[in-house]
Amino acid sequence: MSPVFPMLTVLSMFYYMCLRRRARTATRGEMNSRRALESNTRALPINVEIVQYAKEVLDFSSHYGSENSMSYTMWNLAGIPNVYPSSGDFTQTAVFRTYGTWWDHCPSARLPFQRTPPTFCSQDYVELAFEEPVYPTAVHILETYHPGAVVRILACSANPYSQNPPAEVRWEILWSEAPAKVNGPQARQFTPCIKQINFPTNLIRLEVNSSLLDYYTELDAVVLHGVKERPVLSLKTSMIDMNDIDEDEDDEKYGCGMDTLNKQFSVVTLREWPTNGYFDKLPYELIQLILSHLTVPDLCRLAQTCKLLYQHCCDPLQYIHLSLQPYWARINDASLEYLQSRCTLIQWLNLSWTGNRGAISVSGFSRFLKVCGSELVRLELSCGHFLNETCLEVITELCPNLQELNLSSCDKIPPQAFNHIAKVGSLKRLILYRTKVEQTALLSILNFCSELQHLSLGSCVMIEDYDLIASMMGAKCKKLRSLDLWRCKNITENGIAELASGCQLLEELDLGWCPTLQSSTGCFTNLARKLPNLQKLFLTANRSVCDTDIEELAANCTHLRQLDILGTRMVSPASLRKLLESCKDLSLLDVSFCSQIDNRIVLELNANFPNVFIKKSFTQ
Repeated sequence: MSPVFPMLTVLSMFYYMCLRRRARTATRGEMNSRRALESNTRALPINVEIVQYAKEVLDFSSHYGSENSMSYTMWNLAGIPNVYPSSGDFTQTAVFRTYGTWWDHCPSARLPFQRTPPTFCSQDYVELAFEEPVYPTAVHILETYHPGAVVRILACSANPYSQNPPAEVRWEILWSEAPAKVNGPQARQFTPCIKQINFPTNLIRLEVNSSLLDYYTELDAVVLHGVKERPVLSLKTSMIDMNDIDEDEDDEKYGCGMDTLNKQFSVVTLREWPTNGYFDKLPYELIQLILSHLTVPDLCRLAQTCKLLYQHCCDPLQYIHLSLQPYWARINDASLEYLQSRCTLIQWLNLSWTGNRGAISVSGFSRFLKVCGSELVRLELSCGHFLNETCLEVITELCPNLQELNLSSCDKIPPQAFNHIAKVGSLKRLILYRTKVEQTALLSILNFCSELQHLSLGSCVMIEDYDLIASMMGAKCKKLRSLDLWRCKNITENGIAELASGCQLLEELDLGWCPTLQSSTGCFTNLARKLPNLQKLFLTANRSVCDTDIEELAANCTHLRQLDILGTRMVSPASLRKLLESCKDLSLLDVSFCSQIDNRIVLELNANFPNVFIKKSFTQ
């Protein structure tokens, strides 16, 4: 037989396996029909491409701007570009709250959860709705300042404008990569090569990681290209990856469907082996230590190998600290139900970003905490839009040992619900950024939670009198170490005086964009004299900060590490030199838009103080 025939046989088998793979996935709706695949020699139908800008911003985790403004807010991503192709710092763009690693090196920094998979590095997100559902062919992201933060793009099967919500919401990753440093802050159009998906979408999610950036990233618009009919690639023209033969590979690598993870949680059949190999000879504690390095899905997979490893993988000691945030798209009531028996000793739980669009119900959340809440010390619920008053009541009743509660951007919780938090007298950390907490509830919390050390009230717009809040802090919260009052609209020098007198352990204070504070009242010099332990002070966009304030900081706050005086017109290079000479630990100094500090002075200061990152933003 000619040697050509065996090769033809191999190629035929490979072609058959590819067809079989495609045919199987077609039953899940990946193709319009089997006939479309098998007739690959026919001309494919011409599909007109639709190009559309985002119609609406549906959800986001944070933004630099105010809740009552459009400047630097995520809402600027809706519609056509405002700035692009110009480069620079513009208020008409979308900007997230943080950048770099500065927030990881301040007193309010939280310890990270272990077992976070290396492929998950997202820090923030924004979800955008488009007019027409399409099969995406391209996504263009117009970045106008310090690009490179986007690390993941996802598409959702749910149509936000449909009157009939689907039984199951499916997320698919279109593109994902680790953070990468981009040279230069100039504008660019970012167009990654996206994956083809098997459903039309008009809901796109961007996830970002700004840790490698030298300043805030600014996004101007997002353009979605797509076609109305499912494109079918010909086998003659498309390249087929050998991994495509494995029908489970795509689900594990890219799939965000809930079934995959839930099947791993619910182990039914276990293999019977005569022995467990060398594992029988290892101490129980050593096996536990080895398994502690596995991610949650890996633990679930390993539990399916044998009874010994099943016992180890289901041991509650493996779930003392559990973060489900990396799997936010796949967590639902069934997932929590499967995890209940393993989480009876859980102390740290991260459910941030999970449960939205009906994935987690109030009853499902309550059932989980009833079994697993008694030992909880830390509970992260950032952007948990399923939360309501009942959930907060359940938390305060079933988690008596709770010390840390993060409700950041949980903007669907009604104002009256926050009264329940006052029942948790053991709280040491409370994050209420972008929530609807009102003054009465907050006063009650401060009165009964005297152990508070870290408090975030950034962008809490429903508080009417911050002076009264500051007075209560000064009287009741003597142990306070960090306080975020970002964009607090009505605090005055009176509130600052009460705060500085009563909370003298403060190491971190954010008074950025607080327009009612004026240096002429002596409020900043008062802070400097009474808070010698300050390590981080943000006075962002306060144009009244002057040389006297900087010199008082240099004289009294020698442990200062981070200072933001963006936008001041009254600080001279001479006072900055005094500050830099006195504060040896200073690592961040933001003098963007400071009219007396030009680029020449920044270069000179950088040369003389190389250990300090001195930031000077610009607009073209």
